[in-house]
Amino acid sequence: MSKPTTSSKTPSLLRPMTAEAIERAARADRDAQPLSETDLKRMKRTPQAKIIRRALELTQEEFAARYHIPLGTLRDWEQGRAEPDQPTRAYLTLIARDPDRVNQTLNR
Repeated sequence: MSKPTTSSKTPSLLRPMTAEAIERAARADRDAQPLSETDLKRMKRTPQAKIIRRALELTQEEFAARYHIPLGTLRDWEQGRAEPDQPTRAYLTLIARDPDRVNQTLNR
């Protein structure tokens, strides 16, 4: 019996694009143009509280109760009617980083 042979073909070498070539290619694609300052200002950002709540797979009611946030306040944040102040943003950061510990601390 003869031993099967493997192909000795080498793959073609890839030539990476230069930064300039990437920029030219991107600018040539009319569907991939960079956003202007005006575009960025008119776009709505998803509020941090909503992102955190969804990542934790909690309803607004569950999140508000667990982390002692008034439900109406949470809804205002999530709908963009109000923004959390700096201490509250810090609190939301703690929730995002260690939600179980914050929950245990608040709800012993």
